[in-house]
Amino acid sequence: MFTDSLATELFQLKQNNLYRQQKLLTSAQGAWVEVDGQRLVNFSSNDYLGLANHPKIKAAFKNAVDEYGVGSGASHLISGHSKAHQQLEQVLCEWLERPRALLFSSGYLANCAVISGLLNRHDAIFQDKLSHASLIDGAKLSSAHLYRFQHNDVSHLNELLANSSAVGKESKKIIATEGIFSMDGDAAPLKELSQLADQYKAALLIDDAHGLGCSGIEGRGSIALAGLTAAQAPLLMGTLGKALGTSGAFIAGDETLIEYLLQKARPYIYTTALPPAIAVATSAAIAIVRTENWRREKLTEHIYFFRERAKKLGLKLANSQSAIQPLFLGNEKLGDVELTLTVGEKLFAQGFWVSAIRPPTVPQGSARLRISLSAEHTREQLQDLLVALEKSL
Repeated sequence: MFTDSLATELFQLKQNNLYRQQKLLTSAQGAWVEVDGQRLVNFSSNDYLGLANHPKIKAAFKNAVDEYGVGSGASHLISGHSKAHQQLEQVLCEWLERPRALLFSSGYLANCAVISGLLNRHDAIFQDKLSHASLIDGAKLSSAHLYRFQHNDVSHLNELLANSSAVGKESKKIIATEGIFSMDGDAAPLKELSQLADQYKAALLIDDAHGLGCSGIEGRGSIALAGLTAAQAPLLMGTLGKALGTSGAFIAGDETLIEYLLQKARPYIYTTALPPAIAVATSAAIAIVRTENWRREKLTEHIYFFRERAKKLGLKLANSQSAIQPLFLGNEKLGDVELTLTVGEKLFAQGFWVSAIRPPTVPQGSARLRISLSAEHTREQLQDLLVALEKSL
């Protein structure tokens, strides 16, 4: 029977320590959370600036529900595009210095939309090998020729571009990367990538889900930090559910790019718009991100403190200067799945929630504990986590 084969696969996942299970969160997001009835310090969230439970953002959301109701009712192009959505797009454009922005219900949809909307089977896309699954799936949906270059390897990308059958033709080309990589926490060489994009007449697409809000002037993210202009990085994808603390995503670009996506991107055209109250709450969050620089400063202090102390303990962290601090366990840099799970469980028992990341989310042999830092954490919580790690290894 059909389900018998599924049951066999599920059993195999359990045998290989790759079976995933939900944990029940019974509190709001924050530095402290309650999970499965246990109070824990949360090092497993993407709430990098501590905004997911911010009182001003919650108040904006509640007031907007009274004005707009709960659901948007339809897709943007039917009857779901409200004044709240329009205002958020304008706020995003002003903040990020882009002519236009287009809202999506998730970062996954946004990445699938921008790639499948702009490219077809005659075109080509060049992606970092560690790019998020949504970028890979967007490429598959587009039917474009997919080339994957070694992680942050500009020379390999140059080789692929030079040898691509798409080069020198009328076909469109996109170079896609994450600004800050979600599982490794390291930064892409954006300046070098933009130079190659210019050389080969390709558009540079940057998924800045984990950089937006956390770096750059007013939290404008990886592009601003790298000193790139909008022309050098014409396609920006950003999510609203990480540093901004709400939900959803957007694509920002020039008039022609965004208008083309509005007309052609199926994940935009055929998806219900995100709730208007979320849009209002996000506008409130952006105001906080732009003005409260202390949040980024505190997060940066946490990163330096944690890395310095971890190094003294001999912990094998990835080369990350971001809020994402992967800890590899096992021999050298090779992450051992069973050991990673065991240490994660020991930390949980001691009151710390740290996600154990395993294949296929990360490549084989690179399981890790993904320690996620937030401006809401205290120095004492970082110190306590380090002590618990030392006990658990």
